[in-house]
Amino acid sequence: MSVQPVEHIEPQAAETELKPPPLFKVLLLNDDFTPMDFVVEVLQRFFHMNTERAVAIMLKVHHEGMAVCGVFPKDIAATKVAQVTEFARKHGHPLACTMEEV
Repeated sequence: MSVQPVEHIEPQAAETELKPPPLFKVLLLNDDFTPMDFVVEVLQRFFHMNTERAVAIMLKVHHEGMAVCGVFPKDIAATKVAQVTEFARKHGHPLACTMEEV
């Protein structure tokens, strides 16, 4: 039995380049019903912001209609949106949280 030599194949550059996953912004949208304190609690609980940063983002949502809470890979962004939405509904608030690609 003879052993056949294995042909060495160089990988093409396109096959070896890995791109980072696309990133998504998680946004909170303003409404006329969700209390400001609740928005601050959401920012602290789900986006790990300190009180000062959470208040600043909450005020941006209030005055500008929306604000970015963070930028994450798609699966993490989708999880954050789902967690915030579920938490808001559980507490009877219509707070809207969305995501969009950076």
